[in-house]
Amino acid sequence: MGTRSASIFNSTVAGFAIATAWEVGVLDELHDSRLLDLPEFCEKQNLHEQSVRAMVTALAAADVVVRDGDMVLPGPAFAEVYQDKSFFHWLTIGCGELFSKMPAVVRNENRVGQFYRRDAAAIGFACRDINQRAFDPVFWEAMDALDFDVTTVADLGCGSGGRLAQIAARYPHARGIGVDIAQSTLDSAVEYAGSLGFAGRLDFVRGDVRSLEPDPRFSEVELLTCFMMGHDFWPREDCVATLRKLRGAFPKVRRFLLGDTARADGFADRDKPVFTVGFETAHDLMGVYLPTLAEWEGVFAESGWRCVNVRPVDVPAASVVFELA
Repeated sequence: MGTRSASIFNSTVAGFAIATAWEVGVLDELHDSRLLDLPEFCEKQNLHEQSVRAMVTALAAADVVVRDGDMVLPGPAFAEVYQDKSFFHWLTIGCGELFSKMPAVVRNENRVGQFYRRDAAAIGFACRDINQRAFDPVFWEAMDALDFDVTTVADLGCGSGGRLAQIAARYPHARGIGVDIAQSTLDSAVEYAGSLGFAGRLDFVRGDVRSLEPDPRFSEVELLTCFMMGHDFWPREDCVATLRKLRGAFPKVRRFLLGDTARADGFADRDKPVFTVGFETAHDLMGVYLPTLAEWEGVFAESGWRCVNVRPVDVPAASVVFELA
């Protein structure tokens, strides 16, 4: 096997190892303590030592860690990988089945009905971290600029409830409603909110954000948030219709903070940044249209919203927070 093939092959295995190492606590332990005693850690966490050793070997092959007998230390790539760990989890755990079925998905005869599956709970878990790392700094800049007190907020595509929990912590008198289509994700959100003591203030509703109708639970919402799912509104005609429906479903909304990642233009194939290839490939496989930022900016006025600000997000590429009124 040639050097390039070996690098690609080993990196593929390492992607799964990174996601697993984060989920079982290895990455956090190395980040916090800078050293991990492998047998001791496995015994403490009730992990199969042989499997964990294999996982660590895959990490070492990609320079994420360095092994010294039973001791594991951060490697040259650790800091960057730790920062991007949720992207790997989104790709390998959340979308693993979609990518493994690529040979079937690319055949037109198979693209009928529900022809792919993803792990909604795993995607919600990863997106909580992606939001915290990528969107949160910009989101809170927008929140700090609001000219009204937040009392009732709805989060569309709420995932595991991370954003609503943050808002509840920042605004002690605020109530929140999370809307998501995946029951497994909502179950995680209910559990997460309860663990933080927010069960009485946060409610979760199963529904398709693209076709929400007026609901008494939505009638007093004044702040609407939606992150990492706006691309599901597209193509254009559907997006305009969805945004109009949201105007009707939430009649008292004063600000809509819409954060999303668009299709990234201007990168050569070999120069695409982290997440972009996985994000765009996954949505192309699913048949989901990904708009560019320019296409996004062309739909707001037609759908009854006024874009009062556009706040760029550094990572992932082509990500922004639109402030709509």
